[in-house]
Amino acid sequence: MSENYVIALFLPADLDVVNLWFAFAIAVLAGLVKGLVGFAMPMILVSGLSLFLPPEIALAGLIFPTFVTNGMQALRQGAEAAWQSIKRFRIFLLVGLVFLLFSAQFVRVFPADVMLIVLGTLVTTFALLQLFGLAIPIRAATTRVEATVAAIAGFIGGFSGIWGPPTVAYLTALGTEKKEQMRVQGVIYGLGAVALLVAHLGSGVMRAETAPFSMALVPPAILGMWCGSQLQDRINQHTFRRATLIVLLIAGANLLRRGLVM
Repeated sequence: MSENYVIALFLPADLDVVNLWFAFAIAVLAGLVKGLVGFAMPMILVSGLSLFLPPEIALAGLIFPTFVTNGMQALRQGAEAAWQSIKRFRIFLLVGLVFLLFSAQFVRVFPADVMLIVLGTLVTTFALLQLFGLAIPIRAATTRVEATVAAIAGFIGGFSGIWGPPTVAYLTALGTEKKEQMRVQGVIYGLGAVALLVAHLGSGVMRAETAPFSMALVPPAILGMWCGSQLQDRINQHTFRRATLIVLLIAGANLLRRGLVM
């Protein structure tokens, strides 16, 4: 039985052997970055896979790797540590969720390109200022500050589908210790990944023809994440923060690009 025949049986028709290996390589890269700084997996997967696959297949491809790796990230130090992080950032989680659900109702009203440009500009500016030492970090997570940032992140995320960069910007400005920052991101994105999976089981994006492809990307994503985690364990807080800001800068620039070409 040839490789092409096996692929034809279990994976989307748009894939051949070469493209499948490219997809695996992209999943490893996405996992590596996520293991190092805790985010950007969906951005890397959807951007890379969309180069040779239809957007719907690319979206389906990221769902299971994102779901599995976020669970691993949230629980890396155990369930008790994850629960403590949930309690510490409960205001952020609750307020962000409320505003996300509220703003999702206006997805047809606000121009997506405008919101991507606004978000991209804010994230890019924040990352540049922090990298050059020109921004004043948030010294204390007061309820008012936490709720305000959560509201902004949730409101933007509701109609753009993107709440990661504002979340990372807040945690970085707060100077969150790297292990806790990774846990909190895993919890937040993990809950989002559950919602994404449920939503696209209903939308038809995740179906019998696309689920095997998404599942096939899980092992390379885990491999990349393991490598990234090993690197993250070896770097100090300053280097972790700088690496996070660099990836955040790339994410912001990508948001700007998407907004300008829509």
